Amino acid sequence: MSISVRATVTVKRTIGGFLSSLVGFSHGLNDKSDLLSKLLLIELVSSELDPSKDHTIAETGLEKKPISGYAHQTGLKDTEVIYESEFVIPGDYGEIGAVLVQNQHRNEIYLKHIVLNGLPNGPIEFSCGSWIEPKFDNPEKRIFFTTKSYLPSHTPGGLMSLREKDLVSLRGNGKDKYKSSTDRIYHYDVYNDLGDPDGNPELARPVLGGSKKYPYPRRCRTGRPPCKTDPRSERRSDTFYVPRDEEFSEEKEISFVTKTGYSVHMLLPSLEATLKDPDLGFQSFTDITQLYKEGIPIPKLKNQASMQILALRLVKAVCDAIDNLQFETPAMLEKDKFSWLQDEEFSRQTLAGVNPCSIKLVTEWPLKSALDPDVYGPPESAFTEELVELEIKDFMTIGEALKQKKLFIIDYHDLLLPYVSKVRQIKGTTLYGSRALFFLTPDGTLKPIAIELTRPPMEGKPQWKQAFTPSLETVGLWLWRFAKAHFLAHDCGYHELVSHWLRTHCVTEPYIIATNRQLSVMHPIYRLLHPHCRYTMKINAFSRQALINADGIIENSFSPGKYCMKLCSMAYDQQWRFGREALPADLINKVLISIQLPESPIANVFGFLIAGGIAVEDPTAPHGLKLMIEDYPFANDGLMLWDALKQWVADYVNYYYKDSSMVQSDTELQAWWTKIRTKGHEDKKDEPWWPVLKTPEDLIGTITTIVWVASAHHSAVNFGQYAFAGYFPNRPSIARTNMPCEDPTEEQWKRFLDNPGSELLACFPSQIQATKVMAILHVLSNHSPDEEYIGEHIEPAWAEEPVIKEAFERFSSRLKELENIIADGIIENSILSGKYPLELCTLAYDQQWQFNREAVPPHLINRGIVDEDLTAPHGLRLLIEDYPFTKAAIECLKTMGCRLCQSLLQGCKHGTVGCRAQSMVNRNPKPRS
Repeated sequence: MSISVRATVTVKRTIGGFLSSLVGFSHGLNDKSDLLSKLLLIELVSSELDPSKDHTIAETGLEKKPISGYAHQTGLKDTEVIYESEFVIPGDYGEIGAVLVQNQHRNEIYLKHIVLNGLPNGPIEFSCGSWIEPKFDNPEKRIFFTTKSYLPSHTPGGLMSLREKDLVSLRGNGKDKYKSSTDRIYHYDVYNDLGDPDGNPELARPVLGGSKKYPYPRRCRTGRPPCKTDPRSERRSDTFYVPRDEEFSEEKEISFVTKTGYSVHMLLPSLEATLKDPDLGFQSFTDITQLYKEGIPIPKLKNQASMQILALRLVKAVCDAIDNLQFETPAMLEKDKFSWLQDEEFSRQTLAGVNPCSIKLVTEWPLKSALDPDVYGPPESAFTEELVELEIKDFMTIGEALKQKKLFIIDYHDLLLPYVSKVRQIKGTTLYGSRALFFLTPDGTLKPIAIELTRPPMEGKPQWKQAFTPSLETVGLWLWRFAKAHFLAHDCGYHELVSHWLRTHCVTEPYIIATNRQLSVMHPIYRLLHPHCRYTMKINAFSRQALINADGIIENSFSPGKYCMKLCSMAYDQQWRFGREALPADLINKVLISIQLPESPIANVFGFLIAGGIAVEDPTAPHGLKLMIEDYPFANDGLMLWDALKQWVADYVNYYYKDSSMVQSDTELQAWWTKIRTKGHEDKKDEPWWPVLKTPEDLIGTITTIVWVASAHHSAVNFGQYAFAGYFPNRPSIARTNMPCEDPTEEQWKRFLDNPGSELLACFPSQIQATKVMAILHVLSNHSPDEEYIGEHIEPAWAEEPVIKEAFERFSSRLKELENIIADGIIENSILSGKYPLELCTLAYDQQWQFNREAVPPHLINRGIVDEDLTAPHGLRLLIEDYPFTKAAIECLKTMGCRLCQSLLQGCKHGTVGCRAQSMVNRNPKPRS
């Protein structure tokens, strides 16, 4: 007996006309009438094979014939167009398992979903979420499966050939020349498109990946022709291919592309026209704050009306005759504009800032470099026992500190030192090998005790190295500020190139390629991973186009200059291990530093275990780990989220894989993991540390790691960028001048002594460098209008299975619990949102910041008694010279270096010595963000 079935097809209406005129896009519908008058061909496919055919003589061609029909438009909603089609299905046709769709419009359409109503067992949904080419461009019908997931061995017979056919269509033939607007092919390639040797020989860059000299993950192949002058490099163009379904949604496209188009293609040229001298720095710190108050007058912008329509938040004031670029005030600057000067804030951001994953425990002493001393000079660190004990003598000896695990380090020394002499040949920048040492005080707060900067032997000069410590006297204080500026520039570069780009974007692209090439869309692991792959490839393509490319924003505005990506390749070679990307392993990990430079075949002879993890395994501790620093927001919050993620993944995986044999016999899964290792990370394919994939536990660990990196880790290092670095003195992207004490002439030293603030401003980024970085960080830090938050929405395929649905609901509830924990103040910092001050900050945080506003400088400035002048001692200039209270406060600052100095404001009778002791020993822990 036949049954009547109605197919309801939902197509998303696009705004292609407006978007095309705005930014030159070619996709989208031509006009409304195009959508109203054309048809969609729909074919229903049975999950069953045809029993009338001889199954013993053929493996293909046994499927039942699809049932065809045309869908006609029947309705319009705000953002959707509805099509419907009627089908008559024979009673013995079997369950519908797939639909084939052919687009007969003139342009591509975005198909959201198809629902079949009238079936005996209830409606069947096909969650499509894909762009479909017109048949005139590609006559092949698109394949969409139901939301029910199948392992390869469990695939219904009628769908097996379609499952493989769909995968083949995504793999291509390896020789394709892709059309960026419509193709869906995923293939691997090396990073050979960062340079532009045809445009300028100075813009030639080495190929990253495919060699021992420059190992690197793979990216998606674009199919562009090779350069004429260097066939190994790919010719650059204005468009960077990504598979069509990796493109942004139009909501995201408007938000991101127009912002980046404005920032990169319109704003930056206007800034360059206004700030004609690329080396011009800021003349005063007041000039910097004017970026947020009055802005920069810039020439009239093109397409200004369109930009205003889009309500670009970056520009807050536009005059009739002259456009005025006014940046948003970063959150930390709004809270306390002096915080960047504080050592407490320096330490706080080490644990709760935008790069909270670089700190490690010091386990061996003395510290030594692993580099060749014949090339780089004596390996001994400038951190001597005497220097460290002088800083911690009020607490313990260095031996006790090591035994009690109280010394921590952020070490970029050996990573940067090989590039120092090269970088110093670039005009307007400099570099050192650097490391920063921290001490965990008895009250649990982190205290910076020294920064080491090293220059290798070069230009006939011997190695130069010096350790700088916090100081109370004027020269030492300013040298400490310079040292922090240099170290923070290195930390800023490492964060952008390694913590952010390499560890969350670059290494993830091979996972996405393998997932689409090897796992069918009906595979349960595909459906688990797919939400975490969203937009990554498109953002990576934009990065190759404008950020990490030759003469791009990163090269022009960050300390390593044109060697940025070489350094990134070295970091991948020496530091990246898949297993250590899992948060618990990342916290536990111990690093044996032994570096072989890509420029030299000579292996280094030193390899010292100088740093260990920030945690140790402890079955009795929460999450099975004991943190060496208890007040470590990235780890505290991260471990809670890691456990929630792992439990969700475990519930999901264990539902589909009952035992190890099911994991090992899953041909798609095993091919996926093999291709990730041997193709996506081909330069590391023979490393012994790759996890095996034999048991459900192996799979749970692997999937949890990938999900963690793509979601929580990325949020932690991305969304706070503008909040922390939007005021660049807090995190300068580049240091342009050497330390004042490095081989200075008499004139240079005198200039430093006479006006150290002006010299620090000259060290900071130039005006064009700073504003470029601020503009792009603002874009990267913003959440998309169609942002999807983890645990917020259930995928249709997950809702299909009651067990999976219940597991997701538990996961979602657990995330809400974590939000409440944070909101209640138990954990004040959260990587769940990645915003600063993070969206769930507690009242205690705000109270603490109010307390800081009562500190001496803000208190006096707010009363109009002094003016901010960081060229003056301690950044303050008296407006009333004969003012005893103010003089006493400033004298305390000069004598004791205690900026908060609450004793003066609260009538404390114990004087400056007691104030100093209280600030060092009995202070409350700093608020966390």
